[in-house]
Amino acid sequence: MTQKLVSRKGFTAAATVVATLLATPQIFAQDAAKEATLLNRWVLDGGPTMLFIGAAVVAFIALAVYNFMNLSKAKYCPSDLQAALMEHMTACRVRSAIELAASHPSYLGRLVAYAFPNIDATQPETLGRDQVEDAIADFTNNESRKNMQWINYISLIAQASPMLGLTGTVIGMVNAFATLRTAGAADPSQLAGDISVALLTTLWGLINAIPCIVVFFVLKNKYNALVAESVHTAEELLNAAVATVNADTLYAKIPEGIAE
Repeated sequence: MTQKLVSRKGFTAAATVVATLLATPQIFAQDAAKEATLLNRWVLDGGPTMLFIGAAVVAFIALAVYNFMNLSKAKYCPSDLQAALMEHMTACRVRSAIELAASHPSYLGRLVAYAFPNIDATQPETLGRDQVEDAIADFTNNESRKNMQWINYISLIAQASPMLGLTGTVIGMVNAFATLRTAGAADPSQLAGDISVALLTTLWGLINAIPCIVVFFVLKNKYNALVAESVHTAEELLNAAVATVNADTLYAKIPEGIAE
């Protein structure tokens, strides 16, 4: 009796496993059919215009990843370079500071290497501050044109995506009216495909444009913050050298009692 129960249980388990294995392809086929239906309904039914919108989506993702990787403190104003330059400028080793900056590929390094050769030792009170600040302004303007172009491309995609969606909308409406003219009656089943094209392209154009706008302003603000930090660091380095050169004169100008 026990052996019969065991054999029945084994047979039942084996049958369950076999049924599951047989049903698995059907389950996957149903899932694949559902995915294909969703893909057609939400993407492919948008028509040829969806190819251009899809290219805009891919371009946006690539530009966003590139800019987020490029806009880092290590590439603009690294802390180790700040400390090393401050040590040189506090000791008035301007030439050593310029050589160190020129060997560093960061934004701050290139800024210091470009601007600090304008330091004028014949003007001990300012060390040629006006010339240095003019050089800093020239450098930031030149660099802004090169670095902002990759961020501005995201703004371009944000503006172009709704236009692509609108193009698909116009194409869908033109086809819808052409269907009406041919059929001679407003049959919803005949117009459904053309209306789907009109709505899907508009939808995906907006879906791509909205995050483009957000990411554009985030990247722009991040870039401006990194540049501002680099410029502020350069000004602090110059102030450190000026303070060292004019240390005795500076303290001599402080009235008695305030220095304490």
